[in-house]
Amino acid sequence: MSAAFLMPQLFSCESLKKAEGPFANLGLQLYTLRDLLAQDPQLVLENVSKIGYSHVETFGVDLNTKSFWNLPLADLKNTLSDNGLKTFSGHYDMSYYLSKSHSEKENIEQYIEIAHELGQKYVVAPVTPMFDVNNLKVEDYQYAAEQLNKAGEMSKKAGIKIAYHNHYWEFRPFANGTKGLDILLAFTEPDLVDFELDLFWIEKSGYSPLTYFENFPNRFSMWHLKDSDRKYPETIIGGEYDKMEVDTLVEKKIRYAEVGSGTIDFNRIAHAAQKSGLQHAYVEQDIIYSDNKYGAIKKSYDYIQKHLVKK
Repeated sequence: MSAAFLMPQLFSCESLKKAEGPFANLGLQLYTLRDLLAQDPQLVLENVSKIGYSHVETFGVDLNTKSFWNLPLADLKNTLSDNGLKTFSGHYDMSYYLSKSHSEKENIEQYIEIAHELGQKYVVAPVTPMFDVNNLKVEDYQYAAEQLNKAGEMSKKAGIKIAYHNHYWEFRPFANGTKGLDILLAFTEPDLVDFELDLFWIEKSGYSPLTYFENFPNRFSMWHLKDSDRKYPETIIGGEYDKMEVDTLVEKKIRYAEVGSGTIDFNRIAHAAQKSGLQHAYVEQDIIYSDNKYGAIKKSYDYIQKHLVKK
């Protein structure tokens, strides 16, 4: 059989190969569509799947009813399965659990049980305790790290890791130059605790994800991909910014954008995916300013498929 005859078949087989990796198999943090989820969570999941997302990250579990967005856990599992979606991680509130000033704690064991039932591999702490976020001290981060390690010991038995998701205040430097995120990374055990790096917040804080991947390789198994509006280019760490209340700063200095339409160079960061230990990537947009929510997440999805997926 001649090479000329074989060539079309070879190209045809090549084109049928499905791209692999965390960008090709892209996830969505469902907080992005929280308003729509409150109306019809099953329709949301159906539409997310149709756009091309292969998995989702949950948030907002109701422990009293074992439901998400008034959708019972069993129905959520069935809806995910019906739409070819998986869930590898979820955000679970640990505000009291990570706070050294509160004796009342969230039920981490229940979080682990629910995550296990959903087939999730990560239980993610989405934020530091917000009660006094402008006055967090070194010892607050050290305590949080100890608590994350303890949760990691509990979850390890179920084959689940604990993870932590950052915002911007973890990059505020203390007197010795150390930052909150550095403390969490240094004081948590790599076999128990992973990190979900929010690329928007680290970039807005004026720090490079590449530096963190170099200094803490294989600690960032998950990324949040969100972009920053070009009209809001300034960093938000230092000086008066460190004294501003979170709500005020976010209102005046933050505007989100669809991935690829803002200031963040995702191509540059994506080259370090292996160094970071990346397993799962999620689109997240805290606020979508247009009425077309699905159009916004499709724009982010399309950009990532075109520019970050290795063909």
